[in-house]
Amino acid sequence: MSDQPEQSEKTEDPSQKRLEDAHKKGDVAKSQEVTTWFMIMGSALVFAFVAPITAASVTEGLKGIMEHSDQLDVGGPGFGQVMQTITVVILGALLIPMALMAVFGIAGNMVQHRMVFSVDPIKPKFSKVSPVSGFKRLFSTEALVNFAKGLFKLVVFSTVMFLVVWPHRDNLETMVRADPVVILEFFQEIGIQLFIATLITITIVALLDYMYMRHKWWKRQMMTLKEVKDEYKQMEGDPHVKGRIRQVRLERSRKRMMAAVPDSTVVVTNPTHFAVALKYDRSMPAPEVVAKGVDAIALRIRGLAKDHDVPIVENPPLARALYAGAEVGEQIPAEHFKAVAQIIGYVMRLKSRKGWQRS
Repeated sequence: MSDQPEQSEKTEDPSQKRLEDAHKKGDVAKSQEVTTWFMIMGSALVFAFVAPITAASVTEGLKGIMEHSDQLDVGGPGFGQVMQTITVVILGALLIPMALMAVFGIAGNMVQHRMVFSVDPIKPKFSKVSPVSGFKRLFSTEALVNFAKGLFKLVVFSTVMFLVVWPHRDNLETMVRADPVVILEFFQEIGIQLFIATLITITIVALLDYMYMRHKWWKRQMMTLKEVKDEYKQMEGDPHVKGRIRQVRLERSRKRMMAAVPDSTVVVTNPTHFAVALKYDRSMPAPEVVAKGVDAIALRIRGLAKDHDVPIVENPPLARALYAGAEVGEQIPAEHFKAVAQIIGYVMRLKSRKGWQRS
């Protein structure tokens, strides 16, 4: 069974990321008929405006050779030199028309999509040389559609040519005996009519084909609900991974907080629920919360305080207010300065007494 989702499962419009990824792989909406239209238009402009200049350039370049053709040495090295001169003249004259046709060819792609730089379409793939895959492509829906498109274009252009030439059928019989100048003018007139009719026809064909190819490309880029969710996870982060990261950060923060308890000045508690460890020395503008917690965390803070002889003062209202009013690493709110100052003063006096009694 194929790992690719069925088209019927693709119910969601493609995301911008999906479209960008497709563009990077060279998968873009493209109609060859649009490029053909640009090439035909380019050819017309080249023949109308550049061809006379090119012809004059070739004529001028070969003029010297033709005027002195009886004096040319066409034997041995002389023949190679003559051919080199002719080649340089012809290629030099054709350089501008070829460059213009290349520009029109690029423009035919640029109007359909942004510039693509991708090697993905030319990478060797086993499916391209596999007889089974080739057989499937040969009789696939896409192959049938392409065959129908080709047949449609053949019928349309044949009909257009027939409608243009048929009114002149009587004149064709007399052209055999006509003057060459008349013949040239006659076929030039028919050629212009054929060109105009072909250009109008291929314009319609190109528009229809581009709309079809873009619709087909858009359907190919559509996504299933699972693909949308997976892409969201990739862009925003997997919720499980993000939860694990938050948990690791919380554990590390808690370890740092617990490591600060032994160096704290006092721990204010609500005997069973809240515990807030404060640190203060004379260099600090106000006491700072170095640890806080409820229930199990509060129990651990009280245990660490006892183990390291940090004074514990029970003051339930102040403990709850400090827990709610300041985060770890922040100074206590100004409205609690007086209450905390009294507690710290009591602790300092208590420490002083202990030190006097030891001495």
